[in-house]
Amino acid sequence: MNAPLPPPPGTQTLDRLPAGTQVQVLAVGGALPVRRRLLEMGLCPGVAVDVIRRAPLGDPLEVRVRGYLLSLRLDQAAQVSVAAVSSAVSSTVSASVAAVS
Repeated sequence: MNAPLPPPPGTQTLDRLPAGTQVQVLAVGGALPVRRRLLEMGLCPGVAVDVIRRAPLGDPLEVRVRGYLLSLRLDQAAQVSVAAVSSAVSSTVSASVAAVS
């Protein structure tokens, strides 16, 4: 199995977030079969994700994505780079404004 890459500065991976956190997906990495499956399940860049809860022993993690609940193993969640909704939205808006200018 591929070791997850460290997330870019100002971001984290989905596996490290506490319940109640709302984030936006920035990137999905990992081995091709895992990456493809995560994308098929709706974890695409730009999508909002709510962390709902963790199992009693910490694994799996339950998230809400695109209106449905999804349980992910922590090693799968570690492949998803995310940012807080406010910072992710502001960086997207900044990039859009810079592109227009």
